Amino acid sequence: MSATRVRTTVAIAENLLRAVDAAVQQGSAASRNEFVALALQNQLAASRRQAIDAAFAEMARDPIYQREALEIADEFGAADWESFRIAESDS
Repeated sequence: MSATRVRTTVAIAENLLRAVDAAVQQGSAASRNEFVALALQNQLAASRRQAIDAAFAEMARDPIYQREALEIADEFGAADWESFRIAESDS
């Protein structure tokens, strides 16, 4: 199922439009529209990654999170060691 498309207008610098046209001619996209849509998708994905990275950075500074992470690691430590030992004995 495809998303509903909405027609819009954007104003961009002439040299940027020429660069988009060149990229389309080189096969980066089938059309200007597709190129712009892909660029927007890539930028949105980069923004989501930045937000996730910022959340992880905040977690790294959170002493409560750090304590909980260590407790979880301790709880699973024995199971991890047992899995490693079994895998090594099967090799």
